Amino acid sequence: MKGRKRHVIVDTLGLILAVVVHGAQIQDRDGAKLLLERASADPALLASLQKLWADGGYQGTLEDWVSEHYDFVLEIVKRPTDTVGFTVLPHRWIVERTLAWLSRCRRFAKDYEFLPAVSEQLIHVAMIGLMTRRLAV
Repeated sequence: MKGRKRHVIVDTLGLILAVVVHGAQIQDRDGAKLLLERASADPALLASLQKLWADGGYQGTLEDWVSEHYDFVLEIVKRPTDTVGFTVLPHRWIVERTLAWLSRCRRFAKDYEFLPAVSEQLIHVAMIGLMTRRLAV
């Protein structure tokens, strides 16, 4: 496997609700379907969702697929066409912040794991550590 992709669903605080890790050969839209199917295992999670925001890599047929299978709305956060250089996109920074928190864990500097399931569980362990440190303050 040449590389990995991580897809996460986070709440407005940036805490992980669902995660899936797969090989880089799978497109983002298909990875999002895997993520939503994984999240479907927790009916309380899906019942609490009203809107999901995603970046431009997920646009296309995924929006129609989500509207057919789920009761929430998938909104693609698009970059303004007249923008040059880096721009903070609304709602998108929440996921980026979560991924930055995870990148501070030395374990994620390189992908040492052979199985994607192990990477998923380590992401959960890293978030548990992060939440525990925040509660201790």
